[in-house]
Amino acid sequence: MSERIDIDKPLWDLSTFNGRLKHYLWMTDPRTCLVSESQLDEAKILVEQYKRNEAPSDIPIEKVLYAKQLYESAFHPDTREKQNLFGRMSFQVPGNMLITGAMLQFYKSAPAVLFWQWFNQSFNALVNYTNRNANIPVSKTQLSVAYVSATSSALISAFALKKYLANTKPIFQRFVPFAAVAAANCVNIPLMRQNEILCGVDLTDENGNPVNAKSKIASVKGISQVIFSRITMCAPGMVILPVIMERLERQAWMKRITILHMPIQVVLLGCFLAFTTPFGCALFPQNCSVHISTLERFEPEEHEKLKKQFGDNLPQLLYFNKGL
Repeated sequence: MSERIDIDKPLWDLSTFNGRLKHYLWMTDPRTCLVSESQLDEAKILVEQYKRNEAPSDIPIEKVLYAKQLYESAFHPDTREKQNLFGRMSFQVPGNMLITGAMLQFYKSAPAVLFWQWFNQSFNALVNYTNRNANIPVSKTQLSVAYVSATSSALISAFALKKYLANTKPIFQRFVPFAAVAAANCVNIPLMRQNEILCGVDLTDENGNPVNAKSKIASVKGISQVIFSRITMCAPGMVILPVIMERLERQAWMKRITILHMPIQVVLLGCFLAFTTPFGCALFPQNCSVHISTLERFEPEEHEKLKKQFGDNLPQLLYFNKGL
């Protein structure tokens, strides 16, 4: 009989950065995007059977672990529903390789800058919606307003910077895509997840049991961490790579293969993103915490609810899913 594991628990210690980095390297593996829909469904069934102790007793532990990887990479942790392929964190590396490569390559033409910024923010809006805290409903109107506002902020930032830097050295113009992406992230993510700020997020104790409180201040903390993480994911590739390409394109051999400049940038971006994507996800625990004193200070009504529920045994830390 194969050794059993607690399939609900992560394989690494997520209270440490190294543990989270290993976890997200495993969970954002782009190869899981190539798995068929039927295989994903089978993985979900196996995981659920294993939880109920109904899986075959002789099933190899390796098969259980692979099913766990597919399940956690493709299904939302709140709803348990299958995520859109393009919104999954495991699609971040191939998706951002192509989109960011295009943004960095076509930085000279204003129409191209605007098109790729729009395309990128459309992709980001899908990712943000897919990886939201799904316990908080969002209306179609709110999604539409968030999408239009986020894409508009990216286009305005890109156009203004493009115009402002038009007469500067080309190296400075190469940083326009990163500045626009960073600015848009600060708008896109809060707007796509505005209901978490307006209504608060559900809180749990350390064992994942729901408590009688919601917190707006917790949602602000979680969303702020997600913004920082997303900017960190793209920063190395979009800041360092332009310097590399600026120097490479001066070389005679590079001038002879201009048609390959974009593929070269895409491959180099892949090298950055393969590490920076899990690194950005690992910066903060997904199961984020808020101290009881913070609720007492900023949300006294929610604190009172907890006092009625727990009496003198108030937990010092409460937890919530901050999303990715």
